[in-house]
Order: sequence, then structure tokens, then C-alpha cells
Amino acid sequence: MSSNLTPSQTSSPGDSFVSLLPPDDEQRRSLHNEVHARPTARIHLPALVVYVAVLNLGVSREQECEHLRRLPGLSALPLDRLAGNFLRLRFDGYTVKWERHTEFTRYSIVQPLPDAALLGASDPELLQSLVVEPEWLRAIPGQTIAAIKLAMVHGDLNTPEATLEQARRWLGGTPVMASMLGQNGHSLAVSNFLLRPGGFERMLVVAPEGLSDTRAGRVSQRLLELETYRLMALRGLPVAKQLGPMLTQAETALADIMASLENKAAADQQLLDTLVSLAARIERATAEHAYRFSATRAYDALVTQRITELRENAVPGTQTIGDFMQRRLSPAIATVAATAQRLGDLSERVARTSALLRTRVDIATEVQNQQLLEKLTRGQELQLKLQATVEGLSIAAISYYVISLMLYGAKALKAAGVPLNPEIAAGAMVPLVLWGSWTAIRRIHQKLRKL
Repeated sequence: MSSNLTPSQTSSPGDSFVSLLPPDDEQRRSLHNEVHARPTARIHLPALVVYVAVLNLGVSREQECEHLRRLPGLSALPLDRLAGNFLRLRFDGYTVKWERHTEFTRYSIVQPLPDAALLGASDPELLQSLVVEPEWLRAIPGQTIAAIKLAMVHGDLNTPEATLEQARRWLGGTPVMASMLGQNGHSLAVSNFLLRPGGFERMLVVAPEGLSDTRAGRVSQRLLELETYRLMALRGLPVAKQLGPMLTQAETALADIMASLENKAAADQQLLDTLVSLAARIERATAEHAYRFSATRAYDALVTQRITELRENAVPGTQTIGDFMQRRLSPAIATVAATAQRLGDLSERVARTSALLRTRVDIATEVQNQQLLEKLTRGQELQLKLQATVEGLSIAAISYYVISLMLYGAKALKAAGVPLNPEIAAGAMVPLVLWGSWTAIRRIHQKLRKL
């Protein structure tokens, strides 16, 4: 079979490339590479991940780049390295990851875990061997929303109850939540989700010797994102609680307006002013908090997704991380969702009340217009009657002047010697003149009607 391709188009991969495709869309490459924008870290156990997430409202990318330049050997870090919202910096024995999102920025430091903090230790100190300066950590631009110290260690999972007891001592002896992760139980995740005096939470992952670095990186990412998205989802709860009294007051005010509208107990203008003020208050609350409520729904969906990705299996006698999250998070999310629904319903009810009031005002206006038309109709009838009276007088006046002219003409003829009695002649012409005047005015009216 013959081919129409040129030699360059059929060349091997090692030869010069000639595209057989139409021109690329301007966003094709950036959209294609989005799946590679945030690669999973490779973590070699035992390891310590020091994780801090800060709200970046009012924090520019330039400020974050300036902060990263304070790390060793990065004084000339170009700003365009941060254009992709992800940057992993590798140093001797540790890595620092920077990742910017819409509302928050995450910093992750992956370093070796101190020997004194391995499984079997009791509430060990983790930051004594911190590889970055404590002042650098404290000076991260933004406000802290999540801070976690995640330790990943080797351990025996054949006896999960004994390993869990060691993990409980490692976390200080407090009640813990634990889950075997993966369908085959490749690791054990344990946490108490408590804020310690230093502002950090602690998590512990125990895995056998054969756990790959890539899988360890995925486990750490899912656990850290799970807690971060949980806290971001809960940011809608204070807003919902704050709006509660205002919504109750607004609902009462709307009920009063509806009662006044039904009983006609207040003037339309007064009701309209009250309703406009109430609608403005509701729309202002919607504009200020709609994004927070939608963000809460989105973060809650991410929490559910991360829990699903963990593929948890329960450890006997211990609540799983997913169950703990759902039971503690679901009521708060339900409160936020109910408040958002309540705000939307109230806005719709205000709109329906406005439509009812507008209908009543329109009906009243139609009645007033009908009464005005009736008055105008009666005025026109009177005007027509008056016009007919004036027309009768006009015929008489016109006829009088015409007869007078004819009388003077008859007198002139008599003076000229014509045998004529002027008074008799003028009197005889009166019927004819009246008929002529009436006919002329009637023709004029007919022409005006045609126009």
C-alpha cells in the first residue's frame, strides 16, 4: 500500500519531529500538564513530616517567594519558579515543599525521624532536630489553619493490637483513632486529633519494612490533606452560627409583612419600604457568605474523597479515622448547609412577597386609572353637549349675520329703484339661510371625522 507521507514524517523517534496535528490550542499544554503539577512525594521511612498550612488572604506570591529565599542557598530564587503554585526544594538530607491554593498555602518539610522518636518511645519530642531554623517556621507569611507533625515509622502489623498500644504510648497515652489503610492493610494510621501546647497535632503511620517510598508519600499526602480540608470546611460553621439570629429576625419580620399584606393593616408604601430594607439585608448576607458556604461544600466533598482513598479497615476496639471525621464533621456541615438553604429560601420568600405587594399595587393603580377614565368620559360627554349647544348658537349667529347682510342688500336694491320690500325679502330668506348654515357646519364635521 502506498503512502503519501514524506520521509521526515515517517522517520523514527530519534529523528527530527514533524507534527501531524493541527495547531495546538493555546491552553492545551498547561491543561495537559495540570495532572503533573503536584507530584506525590517519595518518603523513605522512618521519616518526620512537619506540615504547616496558612491562610494566604492578603499574602502575595512575592512575599512567599521572599520567605523561601531565606532557606540555605536560595537567596536568588526566581519568582517565576512559583508560577505553577507548586515547588519542591531538595536539600542535603531533607526536602521542603511549597504549594499554594486558593485560600491557603501549604509548607511541608520531610526529614529523617530522630532515633529517640521511633515506635516504642513514649510521647517523644520531635522538633529538637528540626532541619530548618525555628524562626523560619515561625515567620511563614499568613495565619496558621493547620499544623501537623506526622511521623512515619517501621513496625509489625501482624499483631495490630500490640502495635496500636505502642502507638497510643507514642501519642501520650490519650484515646486515639486508628485505621488499617489499603485493602491489604499496608500501613496503620493513628492520631488523637488534639492540639498540643506548641500548636501542632500529631499523627503516626506504622508500616512494615517493604512499604515503598511512593506509597508512603501518598499516605502522608492523603492524611495531611484530610485534616487540612476538614479545618477549611469548618470555617463555614462560625458564619452559620453568626447568621442564625439575623435569619430568625428576618423570618419574623417577613411574617409580619405578610400578615399586614393580608389584613391590609398598613399602607402599601410603608410595606414596600420595610420589604426593601429586609431584601437588602438578605441580599447583603448572601453576597458576603455565599462563597464561604459553597467552599464548605467543596472542602467537605474533598474530605469524603480522601477518606474513601484511604480504604480503611477497622482495628478491633478502636474507632476509625473516617468514622471519627464523619461523626464529628457531619453535624457542622449539616448546620452550614441548613443555614445556606435557609438563606436561599428566605430570599425566595422575600421575592414572592414583593411580587404579591407589586400585584396589589398594580391592581390599585388599575382601579385608579379606571376611575380617572370614567371621569374623563363624563367630561367628554359634557363637552360634546356643550359643543352641540354652542353649534346651535353658532348657526343662529351665522344666520343672523347673513340675513342682516341680505337686508342691507335688499335696501340697496330698493334705493336703486327696484320694486322690492327689503323686510319681506329678508324674512323670506330666513329658512333658506338657516338650512344652508346647518348644512355647511355638518359637512365640516364630517370632514373632521374622516381626518
